[in-house]
Amino acid sequence: MKKLEYSITINASPERVWEIITGKETYGQWTSVFAEGSSAETDWKKGSKAIFLNGEGQGMVSEIVDSIPGKFLSIRHLGEVKDGVEDATTYQGEEWGDALENYELEQVNGKTVWVVTLDMNDDYVDFMNNTWPAALEKVKDLSEQAK
Repeated sequence: MKKLEYSITINASPERVWEIITGKETYGQWTSVFAEGSSAETDWKKGSKAIFLNGEGQGMVSEIVDSIPGKFLSIRHLGEVKDGVEDATTYQGEEWGDALENYELEQVNGKTVWVVTLDMNDDYVDFMNNTWPAALEKVKDLSEQAK
């Protein structure tokens, strides 16, 4: 498992960036770079279950480990959803252990610095290195648009 990190500076408040990251309508827009039709079924609150799906209803079952709106989000990926069935022990046949995906939002000079760190299986490092920068740019674009 590798630890990956990505970051971007966004000309918007941390609260606005948080709204885009977790928003019902906007989540699927910025995560479309990972899988078209992406969705999240969660309330984003600490201790809550989270189901992340692609457009075909396949995806991941996770848990919100910590959630401080506008500041920090930690997601523990537990396993997969395949053909509508949750398996919280493996993802694509492999154990993920304690794989975390963390988002830190910090206001710096009137802008927001968003840092993403995640634990990733070696097989997906190249995919993440290609898609996360595009996802960050989408969040930046959506956050900087006038409301």
